[in-house]
Amino acid sequence: MSSSRLIGVGVGPGDPELVTVKGVNALRAADVVVVPVMDTGERGRAEATVLHYVGQEKVVRVVFALNERTDRGRREAAWDAAGERVAQLLGEHGTVAFATIGDPNVYSTFTYLAQTIAELVPGTVVETVPGITAMQDLAARSGAVLTEGTEPLTLVPVTAGAQALKDALAGPGTVVAYKFGRQAQEVAEALRETGRIDDAVWGSALGLPEESVRPAAELDGAPLPYLSTLIAPARRDGGRGGKL
Repeated sequence: MSSSRLIGVGVGPGDPELVTVKGVNALRAADVVVVPVMDTGERGRAEATVLHYVGQEKVVRVVFALNERTDRGRREAAWDAAGERVAQLLGEHGTVAFATIGDPNVYSTFTYLAQTIAELVPGTVVETVPGITAMQDLAARSGAVLTEGTEPLTLVPVTAGAQALKDALAGPGTVVAYKFGRQAQEVAEALRETGRIDDAVWGSALGLPEESVRPAAELDGAPLPYLSTLIAPARRDGGRGGKL
């Protein structure tokens, strides 16, 4: 049985000031910090954020083929290889932190890594440190209120298809769409069809020099960055506390 610890640390959507104190402490206390990179090799958001708090010598880059969307076999082979590399690091070190953008329990690669490590290194203690999500950051930067009173909040990855977004928009409460950049045209059409485009807002590269926060009404169908986020606020009557 292993005595190692694997900690998934949410480092937020990109702004290094949005890493929590607990997250910074976890990164600094770990023996090594693993950051996921695409097989093309460029530095990702998680790595760029981590380097504000720990030195490069402590960071280990592990390929997760994050740009693979269609070949399931190739994607899972990359996950297996990444899991084996992290298992090796756990054997060499006591505590390994894995930095992930956003939160480790919200659409994060850390989920797959933790499952793999549970099989490869039985007894490894797996923990997570929550992180600020893109929808929270976009709400703060745009002034969009996510929820009031009894309103529900629906989070939809548009990689699941535009119909899932349309179904959510037809319902009550606020709808948040993740990963919609490549389907910006379909998203704009869904917002117009459901009458929810006027109050909606989208953002990308939040907290970074290339940040963009714009009204959804300005969507013209041109492709956007893959990690774009959309908030379509609930329909509200304008009265204070109307949904209590």
